[in-house]
Amino acid sequence: MLELQDYLKIFIGIFAVMNPLGALPLYLSLTQNDTKHDRKVTAASAAKAATIILLITLFFGEVILSFFGISVNSFRVGGGILILLMAISMLYGQSSDAKNTNEERVEATQRKSIATVPLAMPMLAGPGAISTTILYANRSEGIIHYAIMSAQLCLIGLILWLLMRLAAKIAVRLGQTGMNVITRVMGLILAAIAIEFISVGLKGIFPVLA
Repeated sequence: MLELQDYLKIFIGIFAVMNPLGALPLYLSLTQNDTKHDRKVTAASAAKAATIILLITLFFGEVILSFFGISVNSFRVGGGILILLMAISMLYGQSSDAKNTNEERVEATQRKSIATVPLAMPMLAGPGAISTTILYANRSEGIIHYAIMSAQLCLIGLILWLLMRLAAKIAVRLGQTGMNVITRVMGLILAAIAIEFISVGLKGIFPVLA
């Protein structure tokens, strides 16, 4: 079990990499012709799906790495590079293609339900969030550690649901500039987290660097 400040750092890290405010414009765009009830259903389904994806990742991510023979340190470096690229995109106020490509956005407009794809996956619970969850899960062992992280993921899911429910009001209050500012702040946090992942991974692969 880690210290309280470590779990606070984990919560902020996962929330930042998911960047829910960055997903709001896509959510509003894809649901603009939906009824109020349908938007509520989409918001709840997307938040629930993203939470389930990350919970599965939390408990089975390391098993998947072992199956493919990937060491945690190698995954730290690879995941750190991916998160760093996402952070750079966020710092420039752009949407990373690691989350959602133009082709996927076009295809999403033709879907009857966009809650799971592309909102939950890959927009919210994308490669960056999955990598971050696996890496933080490996920080400690024991039932308490996984219980706390599970509670954090459920809390993040609840926040995602609330943000999507209030998406229209948030967009009006903050405007595109306001959301871009918040996205850039999250990008800066992510960049620092990514560098930490990469440095720890390199020290594990090359002990001489320690």
